[in-house]
Amino acid sequence: MKKNEILQRDVLDAIKWETQLNTSQIEVTANNGIVTLKGIVDLPAKKIKAKDTAKQVPGVLEVFENIQVKINSREQKNDCDIAQAVLNAFRWNWNTLNDSIEVKVENGHVTLSGELEWHYQKEAAARAVTNLIGVKTVNNNIIIDSRLSHPINKEIIKRALKNHVAIHTASIRVEVSGNEVTLEGAVDSRYQKELAEKITWKTPGVRNIKNNLKVIAEHIDKTLDVFYKMTH
Repeated sequence: MKKNEILQRDVLDAIKWETQLNTSQIEVTANNGIVTLKGIVDLPAKKIKAKDTAKQVPGVLEVFENIQVKINSREQKNDCDIAQAVLNAFRWNWNTLNDSIEVKVENGHVTLSGELEWHYQKEAAARAVTNLIGVKTVNNNIIIDSRLSHPINKEIIKRALKNHVAIHTASIRVEVSGNEVTLEGAVDSRYQKELAEKITWKTPGVRNIKNNLKVIAEHIDKTLDVFYKMTH
């Protein structure tokens, strides 16, 4: 495991390397693979970007994000204007079905609800909102209600996970029950755990995922040791 000061430096360097974040006031602390982000940004999208960037740094097991969104007084908008901007964003975004999404805005805090058929549509809806001026936070309560009736193919999920270069699948088990998929086993980073779930959501017919993958820092080293012994 990386020393705390080295991991702190690596995460801070990764954040500064991102053009969207290099002028942001973000502080980083690290403790045994657990990274905490604090500071101020002007858009919710930058909070998400900072957290996603930190997750991908080798040695990071978990990321806690305590970043605040502080909007410039010149960019303050009332809730009606924000709600209209959100609806316009959905109207121009081919990934979402704007007639199926309900929007509520309170003091710049946006809540999305309703039903969509695909998880990528839910993610696209949140992305469309987080880049809008005046939005402070986004609470995405949209649920997935897949109307596809054919059974979920477990082998397709396993192959998709196996074929992704960023995921080590030796200890990932996939179980299917109706429209629900359960992921069991271990990975070596929070990033891999969330990536495995995102890949699984792309499977037709999935309505719910139980992500029970455990993040174990030494997992990948043990996996490689076993592989080496089997092949030598």
